[in-house]
Amino acid sequence: MGDIFVLAEHRQGELRDISLEMLTKASELAPKMGGEAVAVLIGSGVDSFAEKLAGYSDKVLYIDDPLFADYNSEKYQKVLVELLDSYKPEMVMIGHTTQGVDLAPALAVEKKMPFVADVIEIEHVDGKPRPVRQFYQGKVNADIAFKGDAPYLITFREATLEVPDASKQGKVEKIDSPLKEDIEYRRFIEYVEAEVGEVDITQSEILVAVGRGVREEKNMAMIEELAKAINADICGSRAATDAGWLPHDRQVGTSGKTVKPKLYIAIGISGAFQHLAGMKAAKTIVAINKDPEAPIFTVADFAIVDDLFKVVPKLTEKLIELRG
Repeated sequence: MGDIFVLAEHRQGELRDISLEMLTKASELAPKMGGEAVAVLIGSGVDSFAEKLAGYSDKVLYIDDPLFADYNSEKYQKVLVELLDSYKPEMVMIGHTTQGVDLAPALAVEKKMPFVADVIEIEHVDGKPRPVRQFYQGKVNADIAFKGDAPYLITFREATLEVPDASKQGKVEKIDSPLKEDIEYRRFIEYVEAEVGEVDITQSEILVAVGRGVREEKNMAMIEELAKAINADICGSRAATDAGWLPHDRQVGTSGKTVKPKLYIAIGISGAFQHLAGMKAAKTIVAINKDPEAPIFTVADFAIVDDLFKVVPKLTEKLIELRG
């Protein structure tokens, strides 16, 4: 008891960032619980993933079997039930992703596990993990006390933590799959990738983001000049895409995309929690808004409290000058 199991998520041959984010938190919390951060990896041809996870965990338990070539929540659930019975961890962390919200509730019901979804933080209070989640569109953070005994289950929100460089050398242990035959009643058919438009903002290193404060589409010319000056891509809040200033594949937030650029310049964005959830893991955040109480400033590294229509042209002019 005391160990924290983190279910590693991978898709289309890539290990998802949420896996390393959860292991970062588990590595911080597990020693306080008297245990270790244990990555649980299920898949086919995933040896390289196991090695990478070892840099962020104390131990990696992984199953490499053709039966897990594609994600199937029914198969994952059967494996996790067996692992929980065998290893008896204190807590299980699963990403609050499409896969996670498919798998976690069913696992919680089968194992009768105390379960909290969409967690943004976990603390250790009175000998138990204490998850934190948000209510009222991010206006209130609530500490949740688990009712019942371990093992506890949470789903952890994406892009909540910055992942440091790998610093561990966890033990890697390949284990046999408890699932010996395929499941016919629930099968993977195909993976349908969301269409990517002219720009994939999830891969952009510099983003200029616009919100309702830009007021109307004709003012986008000013934003485009700024973006051009620093070789940035343009994205926006839901207000901007709903208004038709940008295509919907440029929307950042819980109903859009999660981005992690080196630089994120938020212009005229108040900062509803849905938007913050999609961009607050950016390395450097610059916010321009005339409202000093705008929530965007709670995550900004640099805040400019002024009228964007005065600031943006001056900023563009100065950047062009500096770049020669």
